[in-house]
Order: sequence, then C-alpha cells, then structure tokens
Amino acid sequence: MKAALFYGAGRKLGIESVPDPVPQADQVIIEVARAGICGSDLHITQTDYMPAGLILGHEFAGTVVDAGAAAKGIFKTGSRVTALPLNPCNSCEACGHGWPNLCATGHFTGTALFAQGAYAQYVAARVGLTQPLPDGVDFDLGGMVEPLAVAHHIVAQAELRKNAAVLIIGGGPIGQGTALFARHAGARHVVLSEPSPERRAKALELGATAVIDPRAEAPDAAFERLTGGAPDVVFECVGLPGMLEESVRLVRVRGVVVIGGVLLEQDRLNPIMALSKEVTIRYSQAYTASDFETVIDAIAKGKVVPAPMHTSTVTLEETPDAFENLRNAPSECKVLIAPNSA
Repeated sequence: MKAALFYGAGRKLGIESVPDPVPQADQVIIEVARAGICGSDLHITQTDYMPAGLILGHEFAGTVVDAGAAAKGIFKTGSRVTALPLNPCNSCEACGHGWPNLCATGHFTGTALFAQGAYAQYVAARVGLTQPLPDGVDFDLGGMVEPLAVAHHIVAQAELRKNAAVLIIGGGPIGQGTALFARHAGARHVVLSEPSPERRAKALELGATAVIDPRAEAPDAAFERLTGGAPDVVFECVGLPGMLEESVRLVRVRGVVVIGGVLLEQDRLNPIMALSKEVTIRYSQAYTASDFETVIDAIAKGKVVPAPMHTSTVTLEETPDAFENLRNAPSECKVLIAPNSA
C-alpha cells in the first residue's frame, strides 16, 4: 500500500510503498476512506519524540476488509466504520475501569511503529474499539468523529450547568468542536477567543454565541462586555505555554478550567492565583467509547451539525504539502485525506 511517512523533525512527509498491515487476532483492517490531519500531529513532527518511518494519523473512517482470528464475524466485509485509535493493555487499573484512553502502557495509533496510522490506504484497529457508521454519517463526517469525541469529552469534564457562560480559548478543530458541544449541552453563552477571522466566523456557524479577537481586545474585558460577567468555565484548546495560567486568570471565582490543549513542554502556574479563587482545574485526555457512541448518534440524528468544520479534502500524494501548509493556514479547520482516491 501507499502511505505518507514521517522521516524526522523538520523534514517533510514522503509518500512510499510499504507492506499492507496484517491483522492481529483482535484487530480488523480498515480501507481508509478519510483520515484527518490533527494539530497534535503537527506538534509532534516538530519534535524528536516520534521515530522515523512512522505513519501518522489517528482520525479515520472506512470499510472493513479483513479481520484477525478473534475478530472474524463481528463486522462484515464492507462494513462502514470508525474506531478509537487506542491500543490499551486491557490489564491495568485504567483499562479495568473502562478508560482505555488512560492506559499506562497504551499507545495511540499513529504514534508508534507497531501501531501505524491512517495516512495510508489501510489501517489496523482493535475490533472492540471499532464502531459502525449508521446512515446519515458519511465518510467525511465519520473521519471527524475522533476530534469531535475529543471535544465531547472536554465538555463533559466541565459538568456544565444549564445556562452556563463559557469561554473557549482557541479556534482550531478541537475548539470548534467544543463550541458545538458546549452549546448542545445547554450553555447560554459560548464565547470563543481566536485571532483568525476565518476561524472566528467558523465558530459562529458551529454554535458559538459570540467571538473575541484577542489581538484587538483583552479577553476578560470582551467577555464581560458580551455576557455581563466572568466565565463559569474556561476551555483551553490551544496547547501553548502560558495558556493554563491565562485560563485561571480569566475564570470566575470557584470557576472551572478544563485543559484540552496538548502541550509537550513544561509550563508554569502561580498557584496563589488558583488558590485565591478556589479554581477547579481538570485535564481532558482523548475520549472513551461512550464519547464516540454519543457523537455518532448525535450526528446521525441531526442533533449536531459539524459539517462546517470540514474545509478541504486532499489526496495521499497531496498530503505532505497540505500537512506543511496547515502549520500556517488559519483559514483551514479540518483537512481530510482521501488515501484511496486518485
């Protein structure tokens, strides 16, 4: 099969022919119809954490074409599916609680050579983490279930009360999805702070009640002007140094901060700032199977409409250029790869 390979930090992805994946006993092989380019992929390719030869890609949807011995008969050949891109041990405390996203030794698909990702024509997935796509969820939407499940999990971590006032920092795909599900959860004010005018406009399409340009107006002053007070909840969806402390500064007394941004370096927080307001800080790591199920059902029933997040689709051969362009392309939101299209 053809795949986009990572060669090292600072180097462009390359297209090569590699062996097709062979299913382990508990795996299915999925012919990839759509794979999403994620901001975390952009981040990790700027570091030396990932090995050369890695196939990135943990957001995907497609059709089942093969299955391992223990997975046969669970999905018919040709079944339309997506999957949690997790490879848990199934024996640690987290796995025992049904939290494969918190497995102590697990790896995400697309982050290890033994768990290659979906920037390719085929990808392997654990059959127990594979979920069917019903009518009403096409492959474009199916390819966005994973980041939408991330956003759904972030919102769930806040335990939002009805009519809450929330501030979302960051208008990338996760911030956009957070706006979608915060509104769906009953928040009265969903305000998104984002420098890009294109992304601010996109947020309004997806459920934000107002947007802030942090370069033009201080977010705290803008939020108070728009809502009459400070946010009950701040969702940090950027993953840059300083955002944790900024979130704590912005949230109201006894407010909640949920960290959804991925930061791969040390950060700082002045504890007295959080202590003096008795701020609750929670982190959100990926999702559970129930997040996937809820997102798929909500899309299929038209309870949420995430289609505006999808801004373009590229072929596998176009992926290296598209990947690099996304590093400085604020007009784009979710770019999908169609690995098996010409």
